[in-house]
Amino acid sequence: MTPDRLVRFFLEPGLRESAEAGEHNFLNKVSGVLRENGFHIDYCGDDPAAVDLALKDDGSFSLFHMRHPVGPRSLVFRRVYHYPFWAIEPSAERWHWHTARCPFLPDQIDPDEAARFVRFWRKKLFGRAQPCPTGDGFLYLPLQGQLTEHRSFQSCSPVEMVRRVLELDARPVVAALHPKESYTEEDHAALAELGAQHDRLTLTTGGMDRYLPACDAVITQNSSVAFNGYFLGKPAVLFADIDFHHIALDARTDPQAAVQTLAAHNPDYERYIFWFWQIMSINAGRPEAEEAIRRSLQRARWPIA
Repeated sequence: MTPDRLVRFFLEPGLRESAEAGEHNFLNKVSGVLRENGFHIDYCGDDPAAVDLALKDDGSFSLFHMRHPVGPRSLVFRRVYHYPFWAIEPSAERWHWHTARCPFLPDQIDPDEAARFVRFWRKKLFGRAQPCPTGDGFLYLPLQGQLTEHRSFQSCSPVEMVRRVLELDARPVVAALHPKESYTEEDHAALAELGAQHDRLTLTTGGMDRYLPACDAVITQNSSVAFNGYFLGKPAVLFADIDFHHIALDARTDPQAAVQTLAAHNPDYERYIFWFWQIMSINAGRPEAEEAIRRSLQRARWPIA
C-alpha cells in the first residue's frame, strides 16, 4: 500500500470504537466510497502523537472530526446541527463551508416537498411544537462562549451584542448562557452589570425548549438555536458569520436596521430548511448519501470517481 492510497480518520475514542466496529452509519458510507476508489482506511486516535501523522507530508489523506484539519490533504467532517446530516469540508469554520457561499434560490424548490420534509423533522426534533411567528413579546439571545471577546468572525463581542439589542428594542430580553460552556468571572461580571442597568434583561442558563417556542425572535452571534428557530417560524438576527445566514437578518454592518425590521421579516423557512439539509448537506439516512459524499470529496480535489 502506498501513502497516496491511504486515508487516516482521526477520531476521539468512542467514535473510533464505533467506526472500527462498523456501527457508525455515516463513517461506514464515507469509508465505502473511499474503498470503492482504491483507498485503504486506518482509524486512528486524535491524541497529539496520532495527529503528528497527519503533519508528515507522506502523500496520505486524512479526515478529522470537528476540529481543524492539519496537513496538506486533510478535511474535517461534522454534523450539520442534527443527525443524520453531515458535511465534509476543508475548514472547521462553518462560515467557510460550501453551503455558506452558495445562493439560496427558493423558486427552484418544490414547496409541497419542502413542507412534507419539514413537518417530519419538526415533529422528530420538537414534538408537538408548531410554527408560531409571534410569541410572548420577548427576544431570545442564546449566548455561546468568550462573552467579552470580539473574535474575528464576530461583528462585536457577545456582551456588546446584548447591550445593543437592549438599546435598539424595547421588548424584554432573555439572554441564555450555554450550559456546556465555561465562563470567566469577567464574563459573569459584564452580564451582571447589564442586568443592573436594564430591568428588561433576564439572565438564565439553557432553556431552549422553554424559550424558543415562546419568543418573538432569536438574536445571536451564530448559535445553532437560530437554525432550530427556523422550524418554528422564528426570525433570526445574526451578529457573526455562519453557514445558515441566507434567510437571517444581518446585523454585522447595521444592527439597527436588522433589529428594527424583525416584525416584517418572514422568509420561506420550509424551502430553506429543505435546501440547507436535503440538498446542500449529506443526509446519511438516504440512499443518495454516497453520491453526496463523492461530491464533497471531489470538491476538495481528492481523487474520487
